[in-house]
Amino acid sequence: MEKSDIHTVVREAYAAVVTQGKCGCGCGNNEPLSLETAVGKRIGYSEEELGAIPREANLGLGCGNPTALADLSKGEVVLDLGSGGGIDCFLAASVVGEGGRVIGVDMTPPMIDQARATARSHGYHNVEFRLGEIENLPAADASVEVVISNCVINLSPDKPRVFREAFRVLKPGGRLMVSDIVLVGELPASMKDSPDLYVSCLAGAVSKEEYLAAIAEAGFRGVEILSELPAGAKRPDEEPSCCSDREAKPRRPATVEELRAFDQQLNAGELEVFATSIQVRAFKPA
Repeated sequence: MEKSDIHTVVREAYAAVVTQGKCGCGCGNNEPLSLETAVGKRIGYSEEELGAIPREANLGLGCGNPTALADLSKGEVVLDLGSGGGIDCFLAASVVGEGGRVIGVDMTPPMIDQARATARSHGYHNVEFRLGEIENLPAADASVEVVISNCVINLSPDKPRVFREAFRVLKPGGRLMVSDIVLVGELPASMKDSPDLYVSCLAGAVSKEEYLAAIAEAGFRGVEILSELPAGAKRPDEEPSCCSDREAKPRRPATVEELRAFDQQLNAGELEVFATSIQVRAFKPA
């Protein structure tokens, strides 16, 4: 797909998450779990965190919890790349306090509209949401202390530019904290060309080495993977995808024994996986 086509596909798909209850990266699974439970169990949000934010901010999207490892402090300015419903913005807002500020950027108008409405209805005066692309951030040079992102940069057709933009808006000494999906093997051409797999965070992902190199080439130092979990393993009852998708069509119901064996093999590192979920921290030189 061309870069312009990718933006269109991603924008339309994530607009449908809000308007039609469709699914994106990391969203739910094949079981009747609530979005809150799916996020909490799969990508690292605690029950306390989920209970402290507006419920409508949690769309069940993502592949990690970047705010948990960002070491936020009172008074800091935080920028969230691809803020979606605002879950990470509202979590960050409670940490930086009224003396700080959180800016969410998203290119999907329904996401921005919903997040703004949530901020107004729940009295978040230190959070704002801006419509824009993460390759062209609507933020001034050296204007924020922290840039976070949750499973969004893999959707960009120009990831190096995203990291250059993050570097530009950070103040000297500022830090980057992102959760994302990277590949651990070569994808078949048929999977690379799938719009559905692009939207679900797999077809647009790059290798771990390429991802980390793009961060370093943007000027960041101290690039470090803080945690890593396998993603994209094929369950016995579904087709392969980056994240277990609510809309994935089961081939047949899996038995309890099969699913238990799958979990054991996955935890033991015995299954071939398509991708891994990483949480990366890096710094802009002071």
